[in-house]
Amino acid sequence: QVQVVESAGGLVQPGGSLRLSCAASGFTLRFYAMSWYRQAPGKERELVATITSAGSTTYADSVKGRFTISRDNAKNTVYLQMNRLQPDDTAVYYCTRSNGPFWGQGTQVTVSS
Repeated sequence: QVQVVESAGGLVQPGGSLRLSCAASGFTLRFYAMSWYRQAPGKERELVATITSAGSTTYADSVKGRFTISRDNAKNTVYLQMNRLQPDDTAVYYCTRSNGPFWGQGTQVTVSS
């Protein structure tokens, strides 16, 4: 079964950091471009970051310079390092294959003072 499990979200203060993990199963991660999306209450799901199978990365303007997407193919895991978090980053974060995405449960990130 193709599946991803997002984890390591939580509650942080503005300016804090979190590192999200996305553990893949049912497929070999290194063959696919992977993306992180997020969805805040009452808003559309938005693309946050993408990493290709070759390692190239792209970011939404709102997170550029603060977030870093990476992959560990040996662990079949994708990460999202989030620094200098702001309240507008509050959302459920989802990890998925970039082409023909599928949606799991996501992990909640709340940034609040």
